[in-house]
Amino acid sequence: MTKIEGLIAATFSTFHEDGSLNLDIIPTMVDKLVADGLKGIFICGTNGEGPSLTIAERMAVAEAYIKAATDRLTVMVHVGHSSIQESRKLARHAEASGADAISSVAAFYFKPTSVANLVESMVDIAAEAPNTPFYYYHIPALTGVGMDMVEFLTLAEKQIPTLYGIKYTASTLHEYQACLNYKNGKFDILFGYDELLLSALVIGARGAVGSTYNYAAPLYQQVMAYFADGELEKAKDTQFKLVEMVRVLMKFSPIPAQKAVMKARGIDMGPCRLPLKGLTPIETEAFIAMLTETDFFSLLDSTSPIHR
Repeated sequence: MTKIEGLIAATFSTFHEDGSLNLDIIPTMVDKLVADGLKGIFICGTNGEGPSLTIAERMAVAEAYIKAATDRLTVMVHVGHSSIQESRKLARHAEASGADAISSVAAFYFKPTSVANLVESMVDIAAEAPNTPFYYYHIPALTGVGMDMVEFLTLAEKQIPTLYGIKYTASTLHEYQACLNYKNGKFDILFGYDELLLSALVIGARGAVGSTYNYAAPLYQQVMAYFADGELEKAKDTQFKLVEMVRVLMKFSPIPAQKAVMKARGIDMGPCRLPLKGLTPIETEAFIAMLTETDFFSLLDSTSPIHR
């Protein structure tokens, strides 16, 4: 597995109206992402409501995505859990199912007390998939575990033979840059804040994982293309349009709101699980109207996917 260049979609959960898993829609979603020029998928993470799924459900989702995406998209399976033992089961299953990579957040109820303790936990998980690249999933806003990631790399590279990188979902760009440059770029550090993609590109990002790439990938690809061609003003203008979109999202519950966008774009991924709640019809109408006012939909419709 080489370092990932391009966009990876952090896929959303897929439920029937009664709350049960809807695996039938996954091939349709994969087809859309391939057509949009995505490089990979990150499943059962935050946007996939992984913490709200049972272990059996997470395994079923992983199998469905791997089957649909094989040879077309890089499949990264999130195996993090508040129980390290459950994470180990998920890691074993992901490798046996053919995942291209696995990733795990820190335990988020009883939390690691030091970087060494965090690494010890990740060693336990990664060891269950000894032939699969491992990415630590750094998302302190949700886990409450915000430790020095350069120190993490320093300790983890000696103890995790499969350590491949970090899914870095934090706005601390100075630390992100330090991780990118650790030992002359030894590790694959994927950026996880969509609204800061251009800023991350400036300091060296080449791969990114995000929720809004599920439906807005062509616009982000345009940002990346403009940046690569040295057209910084165009890159900045397009990124700002995406910032305006994200600002609208944040006025609502972000995951339910994004599932409303997916439905508006023709793919109904179903409701969310408690404690998340879908938007009401009135909220949905207001949300779509606000997005329309930013010209998001018209801009997206006029932008073609970039396949590289």
